[in-house]
Amino acid sequence: MKFRFLLWMLGRLMAKASRTNPEFQQQLGDKDLTFQLHTLDGKVARHFVVRDQRVTSKSGPASEPAFSLGFKDAAYGFATMTAKNKQLAFMQGIQDKNIQIQGNPALVMWFQGLTKYLKPRKKK
Repeated sequence: MKFRFLLWMLGRLMAKASRTNPEFQQQLGDKDLTFQLHTLDGKVARHFVVRDQRVTSKSGPASEPAFSLGFKDAAYGFATMTAKNKQLAFMQGIQDKNIQIQGNPALVMWFQGLTKYLKPRKKK
């Protein structure tokens, strides 16, 4: 349940950033693709559509994603995506085969770069 909520929130944050954050919009560039995050058992899946510098998300798997990140289960996905050192957690998960990447690995790196724009802004 936490992982499902996390993916939903990720979609909301990316949709808002795609409307209001010029740096985030610049990272989206002229990309036109769909990607998904899911559990390997197929119980949880959410896909994200990037088009015209906007991001939308829907529950369920995508028909033909440019890339997909599969986590061994929802608890592992939640732990990885909320880890202090996400880079290390992802690399460890990929090495241990707890995370599977399908599609273009360069786009996975692009997605991980996007997430830095989703942190809450510190008040001055």
